[in-house]
Amino acid sequence: MIDDCTRECLGLVADTSLSGARVARELDKLIRLYGQPQTIVSDNGTEFTSRAILDWQNRNGVNWHYIAPGKPTQNAFIESFNGRLCDELLNETVFASLADARRRLSIWRYDYNNIRPHSALNGQSPATARRALELQISSAPDALAKPKSMSYSAAGLT
Repeated sequence: MIDDCTRECLGLVADTSLSGARVARELDKLIRLYGQPQTIVSDNGTEFTSRAILDWQNRNGVNWHYIAPGKPTQNAFIESFNGRLCDELLNETVFASLADARRRLSIWRYDYNNIRPHSALNGQSPATARRALELQISSAPDALAKPKSMSYSAAGLT
């Protein structure tokens, strides 16, 4: 899951399969951490078109935009991100277990968000760009989603 504005990877989920209910639980986690988005853009995969996602969308009041089938360029940020993830990690790594895949994805995500500069962000990392936007005095109040509470718990990532 990518924030289109900051290019920050908000979540990477590795599992044997992902149901709509699992995607909804992951979205709930992301909202607790980053606030509620105005719109989510996705392809038409079964995990995104399931009853669980439709119920989640109605419960949370989040707009959902499905790209046209066979038109990945309509979701260019995630397509670029997926290509980078595949080239740098998934195509180069034999994972020993699901736990190993999750650990390596967490490390790669940390590097992607916090260490590496992005040309689209004037050489900043996505996390730095997000912090700069949060601090910037803007003519568009509440332009960024804010978490409802400021109490954070450990994410449990290694």
